[in-house]
Amino acid sequence: MSAVVVVHGGAWAIPEDLAKASVDGVKAAARQGSSVLKGGGSALDSVEAAVRAMEDNRAFNAGHGAALNAEGEVQLDSIIMDGRTLACGAVAAVKNIANPVSLARAVMEKTSHVILAGRGANLFAESIGMATVPADELVTENERKEWDKQKNYVTGVMEDFNSQWAHDTVGAVAVDSDGNVACATSTGGIRNKMVGRVGDCPIIGSGGYADNLSGAVSCTGHGESILKVTLARLILSHVEQGKSLADSSQLSLQYMGDRVHGAGGAIAVSPSGQWAATFSTERMAWAAVDQDVLWYGLDPKEKLNEKLGQ
Repeated sequence: MSAVVVVHGGAWAIPEDLAKASVDGVKAAARQGSSVLKGGGSALDSVEAAVRAMEDNRAFNAGHGAALNAEGEVQLDSIIMDGRTLACGAVAAVKNIANPVSLARAVMEKTSHVILAGRGANLFAESIGMATVPADELVTENERKEWDKQKNYVTGVMEDFNSQWAHDTVGAVAVDSDGNVACATSTGGIRNKMVGRVGDCPIIGSGGYADNLSGAVSCTGHGESILKVTLARLILSHVEQGKSLADSSQLSLQYMGDRVHGAGGAIAVSPSGQWAATFSTERMAWAAVDQDVLWYGLDPKEKLNEKLGQ
């Protein structure tokens, strides 16, 4: 069977000046995840590599390029999950780690826990010799400016999310040639969030979920809304009832909109290699590599493709 990787760079009102960088970034991440699969790597290796590529890209809000909280600090969240065993690892509110997805994987593989948060996550990173970076290195000049501008306004997170100030999560899902699925999601959260706020990203079943019996999902969008409907698991519950990945994602996003007025997006892959990229926001940068074709899009209903190697 063919191995597939799908990535997203966040579902929000992506402005024109970020559109090209966002699309180029997800295409590069999908190629990265695909080359891992082609080299015989697992779905888990693929999603970690794809997400790391986006954490290292300042066009996205994860790792480098992270949003700042109310005190002007970086707080990063990430999750990774193996659909073969349901093993998962997550970190929340970590400060000076450039690739939180790799720290989440270390939590999964080197501890008996699932989530480590704040100081504890940083202490664990130190104990396994994971490199730290000065927090300032993770902040772009543009983010600092936008944060300065925004803190003069009294707005709620929801209002921020629905404006162009929002700047969102990255994620990846993959199925390897053995039919194993995996997901990974990473974020710098919502600008001006309260200190200590944790969104959906590192929460199992909300920011992501992977199970070889149904598929893998990575979500993006308004974290509080995603948490209330456990979006990733909700999508897979529809899949388990026999619906397609696209219909399951659409129904779940519609339910989230109707029930808690939240917008977002999701990417999903099945153990048989079917995949979908769906969103209810203005835009979502996404890309997928299926066999030797790179698919990608940004606007609703947009599905462009190019042969790999071009």
